[in-house]
Amino acid sequence: MVCGTRPELIKLAPLLRHFGQDAALVYTGQHYDRAMYSQILDDLPQPGRFHEFAVGGVGRGAQLGRAVQVVDEVLAAHPARAVIVQGDTTSALAGALAANANGVPLVHVEAGLRSHDRAMPEEHNRVMIDHVADLCCVPTELNRRNLLAEGVAVERIALTGNTVVEALDSALPDTDEQQAVLARHGLAVDGYVVATIHRPENVDDHENLETVLRELATLPLPVVLPLHPRTAKRVREFGLDGLLAALRVVEPQAYPAFLALARGAAVVVSDSGGIQEEVSVLKRPVVVVRRSTERPEIEGTFGTLVPPAGLRAEVLRWLDDVPGHRVRLAEIPSPYGDNSTSKLIATAVENLV
Repeated sequence: MVCGTRPELIKLAPLLRHFGQDAALVYTGQHYDRAMYSQILDDLPQPGRFHEFAVGGVGRGAQLGRAVQVVDEVLAAHPARAVIVQGDTTSALAGALAANANGVPLVHVEAGLRSHDRAMPEEHNRVMIDHVADLCCVPTELNRRNLLAEGVAVERIALTGNTVVEALDSALPDTDEQQAVLARHGLAVDGYVVATIHRPENVDDHENLETVLRELATLPLPVVLPLHPRTAKRVREFGLDGLLAALRVVEPQAYPAFLALARGAAVVVSDSGGIQEEVSVLKRPVVVVRRSTERPEIEGTFGTLVPPAGLRAEVLRWLDDVPGHRVRLAEIPSPYGDNSTSKLIATAVENLV
């Protein structure tokens, strides 16, 4: 398995548990912030072999080149029966290219997602990976139809659901610990908003970042903001530090603690792809601050897509009846499957090899 970011580690954990010592993990180090990485590494199931590198901190092209090289070297030294990549990161693309160069079957977990937004580097990554993969494990029927429309052969597609459901169920603290997490932050269930902002379209644009922070600051509930390192850097560069004063800024949270915060929130605000999936399991609403999404399955049920300037109005709409929304969302099944995903993927991989 090849990955390089914290979300990939989280979503690959169920597969690592399934394959155990038969699996090898190559971590490229695309995410090079040690605090965020170490938080999840401590809880990661131990593979048979673990190869760790540090390709982060450089431009996308250089990062891709270095990542392909290190994965290629690992495959040359340790022949594999298959390479598994997850999602749409630079590391996933590197794993795909290295597998292809070495003639190793490629499995793409979380295949078939499409935003149809060519301005997103991730869109290019996921399309390229899908079209060189020998097995595309798609979370939803919509993802399957996306691939069929692009000419991907039906025998290369397996409908499996998304491993995020298992990863979340495994990491979510029990009720007492969820209450303890909220208590540590001085929060009460349904009495706050939790926000995560890190995508380049929001944080690398001065106007967008300022708008997001101002919109959050005007909300009638406390806003908890786990501050991503990329966002913190841009806040300093743009001189927007003063806008953080109205928010409850906290360090990036360990995955279980973040899940506790999200489950207790009245509303989640985010530009994260994974959080759009997680809220469908946690049964909370999300306001997605992006121009496009590759996860339209949640629109109109668990989430809504808005530009930065529309953030406050959409949050207020969800705050009009928090208890009512909580009851209604609890009755809607997640579109991403159940706890059988890793077994379905493992079976498809075993059939492939």
